[in-house]
Amino acid sequence: MIAIGCDHAGVELKKYIISELSKKGFEFEDMGTDGEPCDYPDMAEKVCRKVTEGACERGILICGTGIGMSMAANKIKGIRAALCADSFSTKFTRLHNDANVMCMGARTMGPGLAAELAEIFLTTGFEGGRHQRRIDLITALENK
Repeated sequence: MIAIGCDHAGVELKKYIISELSKKGFEFEDMGTDGEPCDYPDMAEKVCRKVTEGACERGILICGTGIGMSMAANKIKGIRAALCADSFSTKFTRLHNDANVMCMGARTMGPGLAAELAEIFLTTGFEGGRHQRRIDLITALENK
């Protein structure tokens, strides 16, 4: 299960991603919003709590640029959120950084690219190995 949420700027993109990736077998828990104005930090927290509590494997957050969502998400202990705007960075944030939340900007990319990046994020595993040490260092920073 994938938690997905957005602010009012990302509603249409969120719907598109759910529609396209559901056809490929992905299951989503839609955390909102459905168009009502909201504050992106609140939506980031709702999605990220689903991930940190283990109710959802990963999360997807969408706002106008993706920047606000990524900033808010990374304040939550246990979250490694990445702003994803191209396929290379999206793939490697999973392979090397074990990101568990991806953030995207509804005003910075089209729906086709967004769905493609979401699929890359959801199908790419973590390499572990030497990268795990770095994840452990990030966790240590978080715990200070």
